[in-house]
Amino acid sequence: MGYPATKSGVEIKILKKLFSEEDADLFLQMTPMLETVEDIAARLDSPVSDLDDKLNNLAARGLLFRLAKGAVVKYGAIPFVHGLLEFQVNRLDRELAELVRQYFKEDFSNALNASAAGFLRTIPVQQSLEVKHTIAPYEDAARILDKNAPHIVVTDCICRKSAKLVDKGCDKPGEVCFMFGSMGQYYLDQGMGRRIELDEALALLTKAGEAGLVTQPASSQNPGGMCNCCGDCCGPLSALNSHPRPAEIVFSNYFAQIDTGACTACGLCEERCQMAAIGVTEDDCAEINRDRCIGCGLCVTTCPEEALSLAKKSTEQVKLPPATAFEQMVQMAQKRGIL
Repeated sequence: MGYPATKSGVEIKILKKLFSEEDADLFLQMTPMLETVEDIAARLDSPVSDLDDKLNNLAARGLLFRLAKGAVVKYGAIPFVHGLLEFQVNRLDRELAELVRQYFKEDFSNALNASAAGFLRTIPVQQSLEVKHTIAPYEDAARILDKNAPHIVVTDCICRKSAKLVDKGCDKPGEVCFMFGSMGQYYLDQGMGRRIELDEALALLTKAGEAGLVTQPASSQNPGGMCNCCGDCCGPLSALNSHPRPAEIVFSNYFAQIDTGACTACGLCEERCQMAAIGVTEDDCAEINRDRCIGCGLCVTTCPEEALSLAKKSTEQVKLPPATAFEQMVQMAQKRGIL
């Protein structure tokens, strides 16, 4: 998504909050490709002893990605999101939260919307789909968790934590962001999360759905993480909410539909919707704005009359996620015109 400039320069204030000039100089010489200290030292013509502590310090402060496999340690540069921002989960204070909130309002939400289809995707609450649906593994949050069962790490939602620091937060669950594989190991190594078993992960997923959170893994079929987002606090959903037709830009293969004959206009679906896609009409019936519906299924699971259901989009509209995180990043870079 890049790191767009603003008229106010708030993005520079964020960098100054996180980096010293020496930190920034070293960061700018890193690449997203993971390298050992020895390789970096050779590339920069610098002694290994000078770099080892500096790189480890940056990683410990959430300013570089660090991957350790046995005795081999590698480092790589990270983007603002997902990366620099989320890795401040243990260091977040009110000043940074206010700066980030200002940045999102001024410009970064535009970057999120421009990359919405490539960054995160919306997958439906499992209970909102009828048994007759054939659900692909990458469209089922429970199967994503099961596939990553030996390496599930849970951490606090940086968005809700940040919102609460500026007195804007909601009361929805906070510890509902899952990390897998090497990303999960990084969170463990830096004390930013805890490893959990599959049973607890599934219980947290259920709790998130009951609380009205939208499940959004990374867009690849084998994601490195999976968020549970609200429309009040979370960056991606807040950005989508600012768009007049979020259904056009989000990665989702479903949409909600209503049986008008069964609807009693109780208004529960309107309360549950995180995208303001449902409203009760003067005819005392819920109505769905297809331009805003992102197919999460939250409205379906609590309808007392079972008047709501999810439908899969037509064959030509259904999207297949990129197979790997690398393909996801390449596609996003190509869309931005930098590859």
